[in-house]
Amino acid sequence: MTMGDRLAGKVAIVTGAGSGIGRTAAIRFAAEGAKVGCADRDRDGLDTTVQEILDSDGQAVACEVDVTDEKLVEQMVTETSDAFGAVTVLYSNAGIAGSGNAKDLTLAEWEKVIAVNLTSVWLCSRACLPGMIEAGGGSIINQASVGGLVGVPGIASYAAAKAGVIGLTKQMARRVRAIEVSGNAICPGTVPTPLVEKTYMARVDLPLRGRGLIRHRRTSRTIAISLSDRACGDDRRHPQIFALYLASDESAWTTGVVVPIDGGMTASRSGLKPFVRG
Repeated sequence: MTMGDRLAGKVAIVTGAGSGIGRTAAIRFAAEGAKVGCADRDRDGLDTTVQEILDSDGQAVACEVDVTDEKLVEQMVTETSDAFGAVTVLYSNAGIAGSGNAKDLTLAEWEKVIAVNLTSVWLCSRACLPGMIEAGGGSIINQASVGGLVGVPGIASYAAAKAGVIGLTKQMARRVRAIEVSGNAICPGTVPTPLVEKTYMARVDLPLRGRGLIRHRRTSRTIAISLSDRACGDDRRHPQIFALYLASDESAWTTGVVVPIDGGMTASRSGLKPFVRG
């Protein structure tokens, strides 16, 4: 891991740091000089991330947390602050997949996805804001999705949660700019991570009906096969590159922005093609 200084002096929390985008972001932040609170509910994955940072002479602490639990989120911020000082960067990346159309979801399925993908973003922001204000500023980076921007079949709860993240981010950006805290959202397309691969494989077997949904299932199979052959470290497809910019002082005048990192997915009539064709 090559060390830089773009985030020197920053204290960051990255949620979902135990794997995928969160892991690569935490490692990248540390490589650029940030002291990182790595947060995840997967202790083994979390320890792997932290150890990789420490082995490369970076600074990190592990925070085992369920980001839907208010008290545990506050504890996560306290543990990071006690170790390194006030948190000045928050990357709310933790999330889960959700499959099913509106008429097919149970209330429990709906509430779980909303809690993890939307409510947790608010909880983490609320917990970090007092320290950012005291420190004189900060950056909140929220992980949304192209699924919150365009209609995608079969992901009602996920789409609602990610659209909510976008709305929350814009609202916060208007309110917190006066206190030198920026708020921005990143909307990844299909990023090759183990979670995404598993999700698309699961959708292949969904009991879908109708011509459009059958087409969706076939597309899911194609993407799943494509993703299985790709390394999760492929930076071209990772929103953590843009998150690094948003975490740095380079983005001081960037706030309220919603940025798709999707290989042109939202610019295409058939947005899945860039990912299937690589």
